Amino acid sequence: MDMDINIVDFNTTIGVKKPRTINGIQNTKDCPFCNVKALENIIDTDGSIILLKNKYNVMEPSNQLVLIETEHCHWDIPDYPREHMRRVIQFGIKHWLKMLNSGLYRSVIFFKNYGPMSGGTIQHPHMQLVGYPDLDPELMYHTEEFSGITIYNKLGVELNASTTPRIGFSEYNIVLNDDAYNDADTPSQQALTPRPESIDVLADLIKETVTFMKDFFNRPNFSYNIFFYNVEGKLRTKILPRFATPPMYVGYNIHLRPTSIPDFAKKLHIYLKNNGW
Repeated sequence: MDMDINIVDFNTTIGVKKPRTINGIQNTKDCPFCNVKALENIIDTDGSIILLKNKYNVMEPSNQLVLIETEHCHWDIPDYPREHMRRVIQFGIKHWLKMLNSGLYRSVIFFKNYGPMSGGTIQHPHMQLVGYPDLDPELMYHTEEFSGITIYNKLGVELNASTTPRIGFSEYNIVLNDDAYNDADTPSQQALTPRPESIDVLADLIKETVTFMKDFFNRPNFSYNIFFYNVEGKLRTKILPRFATPPMYVGYNIHLRPTSIPDFAKKLHIYLKNNGW
């Protein structure tokens, strides 16, 4: 019987060879992204930002790429100067849209893991882009997951606290609506390119939200994910802290909606206001 789920093969023979530099799962002290001269299959660069083919292509069939965000191994998004953060997001979105619109893949995902609970293995700041020839993009999200309590809205870029979280805890969405694009009439199967100033607002809000979350939860091994989505040609971003995944979700696909969502939204709104937003 066919099931409406996406499944890809994970090559465990390749997976066990992956280096791990995050505390708690570390198997090497040598960071593969610090030794830039040894990097192979580089696709594009922008200063210290590097896009290259993933040496450990564990998901089959797929085309896995790595976006190294900076030369500084122990930095994270809150450490980035604003202009560098904007360049990282501009660079990543440019290549994500290029893959989405290439016709080579049915789905392309663009995401970031940070910390031991995020599913990541390398400490050095990086994102990933993965092109899948067969996966159904409409099975990767529900549109209601991007709605929530509005915290900020300008230049067509809305930040909200999700009222239909994927897992639970405090999840934040950044939604680029019609005003964020030069031409909102492009067919939905074609991913739209946001205006540069809207991408800059997106980058700034990602930086502010991650900084807020890390300060708010204040844990030594705090973890989070950032996910980018192409929803009917429009860009959506989800930022969520990562803790132990609730067993109700793992075992029964039951989503948890915390009663503290309005409080989280209010606190982030105050944080942004205090920082000049």
